[in-house]
Amino acid sequence: MTRSVLTVCDLSSSEIGQVLDRAREAKQDRRRRGTELEGLTALLIFQKPSLRTRVSFELAVSNLGGRPLYLSPPEVGLGERETPEDVGGVAGRYCDLIICRTFDQSNLERLAASSGVPVVNALSDWEHPCQALADVLTIREHGGTTGRTLTYVGDGNNVARSLAIAAAGEGMDVRISSPSGYELDSASVTEASNRAAASGGSVSLVSDPDVAVSRADVVYTDTWTSMGQELEAKQRLEDFTGYQVDVDLVGKASPDASVMHCLPAHRGEEISDDVLDGPRSVVLDQAENRLHAQQALLAWLFA
Repeated sequence: MTRSVLTVCDLSSSEIGQVLDRAREAKQDRRRRGTELEGLTALLIFQKPSLRTRVSFELAVSNLGGRPLYLSPPEVGLGERETPEDVGGVAGRYCDLIICRTFDQSNLERLAASSGVPVVNALSDWEHPCQALADVLTIREHGGTTGRTLTYVGDGNNVARSLAIAAAGEGMDVRISSPSGYELDSASVTEASNRAAASGGSVSLVSDPDVAVSRADVVYTDTWTSMGQELEAKQRLEDFTGYQVDVDLVGKASPDASVMHCLPAHRGEEISDDVLDGPRSVVLDQAENRLHAQQALLAWLFA
């Protein structure tokens, strides 16, 4: 049966560990090239533009011996010019792997159901599983995961959802701090809690960011307004008042706490410049680890 990764839940905590072990090895020997995708073509279908996602996936495919083929948003019109079923059916006849960055999670599910080849979620409005893999890899590198506290401050969005589930499965105590109306959904909290129960971690929603960040080992944030939410920007700026990750807030975390952001950042909104560019920031490690985590995931899928 064709294996796709459309959400973090498509990977068990054990499988995430296997992928990240591969990623660590690949990062230690960056000049080594794999053969898992030798002679295969990976189609990158993007409805949303990206710096990190496109570059890291194209390099990952090439490093494994495959050929990446990129289609920009106007070239496909996924769900508008052509249905996901038609795109998937045709792409599956041409290519061996589809990597899709889209808005609607259902587009990924319909692509996967019709293509007959593995489909990897490069971001949807519901989840960002590859970002979570890179994030956990980064946390492993900066102090480890088990028994440590990760606090996410901001919108309970796709990034928060994938991160909470993946980190909880690593034995972390995960705190999500969001204003009223922007909390992580209950189903995702339940899934993360189930993984935490098996790993020795925990999951909690803490509305007060000062309390949530207290003694945290990792402080994470993301944009308050994502692509497709531009009309909500003014209201979101008001609603997220008090949730900026700034020097005062980070000062409540552990003295050696790491600060994370998946980028791009809206500087001066969800995070201040002096924190994003400061000594605790590991955002460039996160960005680099997108390459290693995704390369490992693709190698694992085709091994």
